[in-house]
Amino acid sequence: MLIPGLPGDYLAIAVPPSRQRLGPMSLRPLTAALAAMLLVATTALADDVSHWATVNGHQLYYEVHGSGSPILLLHGGGGSIKSAWTRQIVDFSPTHEVVAPEQVGNGHTPDVPGPATYGAMTEDTAALLEQMHLKHVDVVGWSDGGIIALMLAIRHPDLVRRVVATGANVDPTGLQPKDLADMRAGKPDPNPTAEKLRQLWMNRPAPDELSFDLLKKIHAKVLIMAGDRDEITLEHTLKIYQALPDAQLWILPNTGHGTFVDRPDWTDPMVLAFLK
Repeated sequence: MLIPGLPGDYLAIAVPPSRQRLGPMSLRPLTAALAAMLLVATTALADDVSHWATVNGHQLYYEVHGSGSPILLLHGGGGSIKSAWTRQIVDFSPTHEVVAPEQVGNGHTPDVPGPATYGAMTEDTAALLEQMHLKHVDVVGWSDGGIIALMLAIRHPDLVRRVVATGANVDPTGLQPKDLADMRAGKPDPNPTAEKLRQLWMNRPAPDELSFDLLKKIHAKVLIMAGDRDEITLEHTLKIYQALPDAQLWILPNTGHGTFVDRPDWTDPMVLAFLK
């Protein structure tokens, strides 16, 4: 449903508890210091940075902040720019042009008929970059966004310079077993958009979208990240790292799935250093 009163009327999606990928409902309570920081960031986001593109026959919302070499930020499923990237926009935009889209059915971007697939979201993202005449972009993706980042590097290598992917999986078996079992045992969600997400997480990425063999085609430098208490198993994250030809691995201690939101003081300097 749309929440009136928020900028742009943000879409609130009832994400299953076992697979909350940092939609608005999965954020930990904010400390006073973080709340103050977000207030400053929200003011910065109020500038004229909002844009719409037509990609593959539908509308896609995105924002552009700052200037410099481009960084593409890809949010997680059920999330939005503000729920995922507020701090990163503040930290990255002084030295980079930050491009942040919202995928179909997320944030401002309306849903489209049919099931949600990572392949379609990857092609939407590629189409946006091509319309913006951007190539050799540094791509930073979290959760579902990390999956899309890896797929973008496979399918459109000319668009990608380096990749940072946190909390990504190449198939549903990468999820914690209990989380996957709970989702599969659950009843269909009455919210059609939330049910699309549940079906997406239970069944994809499909083998033709992403696999350990497909990862071997990525020749861009990749930083694979995860929390040591992530929703993606450490074993699966390690296999992703080992499949990549040119990769680094960073497991954040005492951290869950929301690495960029929970640990921005760690993640943002590390990412900027990696992208240099």
